[in-house]
Amino acid sequence: MGSGNFRYSLLLISLFIFLGTFKSIAQEDTTAQDVKKGWTFGALPAIAYDSDVGFKYGGLVNIYNYGDGSEYPDYFQSIYLEWSRTTKSSGINQLLFDSEPLMPELPFRITIDLSYFTERSMDFYGFNGYESIYIPDFSTKGDPDYISKMFYRYERKLFHFSLFLQNDIGKSDFNWLIGYDHYNHKLGRFNFEEYNDKSESNRLNDTVTLYDKYIDWGIISKKEANGGAVNYLKAGLIYDTRDQKANPMKGLWSEIMLSAAPGFLGNTEHEFFKLALIHRQYFTILPKDLNLALRLGYQGTIAGKAPFYMQSYLMSSYTESVNVEGLGGKKSLRGILRNRILGDDILYNNIELRWKFWRINLFKQHFYFALSGFLDNGMVVDPIEFSKADIPEEFNEKEIFNGKTHDIHSSVGAGLHIAMNNNFVLAIDYGKALDQRDGNDGIYIGMNFLY
Repeated sequence: MGSGNFRYSLLLISLFIFLGTFKSIAQEDTTAQDVKKGWTFGALPAIAYDSDVGFKYGGLVNIYNYGDGSEYPDYFQSIYLEWSRTTKSSGINQLLFDSEPLMPELPFRITIDLSYFTERSMDFYGFNGYESIYIPDFSTKGDPDYISKMFYRYERKLFHFSLFLQNDIGKSDFNWLIGYDHYNHKLGRFNFEEYNDKSESNRLNDTVTLYDKYIDWGIISKKEANGGAVNYLKAGLIYDTRDQKANPMKGLWSEIMLSAAPGFLGNTEHEFFKLALIHRQYFTILPKDLNLALRLGYQGTIAGKAPFYMQSYLMSSYTESVNVEGLGGKKSLRGILRNRILGDDILYNNIELRWKFWRINLFKQHFYFALSGFLDNGMVVDPIEFSKADIPEEFNEKEIFNGKTHDIHSSVGAGLHIAMNNNFVLAIDYGKALDQRDGNDGIYIGMNFLY
């Protein structure tokens, strides 16, 4: 079976699994939806496919409390739990809690994330987008220039904890946010020995990787190469007029976020400050059925020097995604290689047209099906500075670096979304890179709209 047919088979399998959790379908027009009240939940086997991490298996549950229904389709509390593994040896263990004020004495929106991620073959394509040349022949078995299929990989284990508080500013549409973020990375070169112990029929020679070269040349320091802990203090100002959280039909969602990693919080190796500006806007084209969603984001280091392993995380006041990394991949530039664009300052935008083409009732739960088409773009505004002085003279530097940093990386694609009670959303996206320097394409089966 060809890889394309395999991908589309996975897409259909995931769709049938989603629908198969219910015993029957009542064909009913639900344009005028009933209001949901109290507690409800969606549970799925975490069977999905992501071109970056492989076939995913496990389970997830999302529990919602709609209270008296006065805020529906928004919720009062959401509890998200996931345990999953992938065929490319990555793992997700996550608890995400999001709540409107629990009591008058605590008049804050509270968001807590507790996660542990394992990536035995994390993507690494160098720094600054097109400045680092991507040569697929190096990782394509059978090619004369083949080195290893793990040439663009390294190993990462990440523990993450965050606590954020938000509240309205008076009766306006502005919110403030403060919080704490903790990242603890353990990094290393790809473990060929462990891979071969589990893959007797498909063994790999222990060869040099791009990550090894960056360490040998001093581009990545010895200390950064092993990872480390980073403690953030975050503060933000948010303007939010969305009519609904999961897939707004109208409104704005704009924010300015400042993250500080000061020395007094234990950031002895790296002290730095990052700024993020994100504007999202939603337009109704056909009431209830067709909308246009736009996102424009900037993120940059405004003081100090961030370690390379912190450059891939996209800051936001809230995300329902498991882990937001970029630029490139499932949650930023779909169809482009994951983390293809690492820069000190980055700029990105997404344009997505969403059409709810079918509504249906399944055992007293409200569902809609939506198709989408999108264009994703991103670029490095300010590159990561590094020295090439330690690259050996006999090495052809032009095979790795070409000096271009500011070109735009683009992809296009389409998606299918299936939403239960407007919030529990199965997402299937296919993206195609418009430049071969960014890879070929990607298919992603997971949860939620991109933004």
